[in-house]
Amino acid sequence: MSIESQGTKLEISGTSGSAVTGCSPAAGYPTIFTKTSHGLSNGDVVTISGVTGGNAAYLNKVWVVKYTTTNTFAVDCDSTGFTGMGTAAVATPLAWLEIGEVTDWDGPGGSATMYETTHLRSEAKEKKIGLMDEGQLTLSINWEPSDTGQQAARTARANRTEKSFRLTYTDGSKATFDGYVIGMSSSGGVDNKVSGSITIEISGPVEYA
Repeated sequence: MSIESQGTKLEISGTSGSAVTGCSPAAGYPTIFTKTSHGLSNGDVVTISGVTGGNAAYLNKVWVVKYTTTNTFAVDCDSTGFTGMGTAAVATPLAWLEIGEVTDWDGPGGSATMYETTHLRSEAKEKKIGLMDEGQLTLSINWEPSDTGQQAARTARANRTEKSFRLTYTDGSKATFDGYVIGMSSSGGVDNKVSGSITIEISGPVEYA
């Protein structure tokens, strides 16, 4: 069943939100944290800290939240066999700024490089797949200098800063990824509005939740 594009929202990361303290992780895959009324949502980007034990470094980093319930949330880390993780982890979410006045978008989308592994005993060409390149996300916008999301994109481009982005579809599903704003331009004409475009080069994987 198709979903409508009208109402889709694109956001760029801003500052940190309010930390969720006292999260208790359980070993397994995925790693599930228990915290009463944590308030996180699928697709939130959080920095986990405060996990203890010999494997703490695997969890104390940035994750995309998945599989939320009222009192639990998960991150895509295989912590099977981890011990001594404690009960006082902290999840600090990113705050988001919506990029306003978006009229259409294209992406994420990309492809992986194929490389040849044919040898003298091959009966046909043999190949393996390389790393996925998620490509770009391009936006068309109504140019609005006062929009805080467009301002954040403009600042990220000027400072060459990697940011997190979140695309929320109208069915509630989300695509979250990191990237760089590599292009931002405007155009106009007689009896017409000022339009613009934003190009985001995706770095790393796209997480769907």
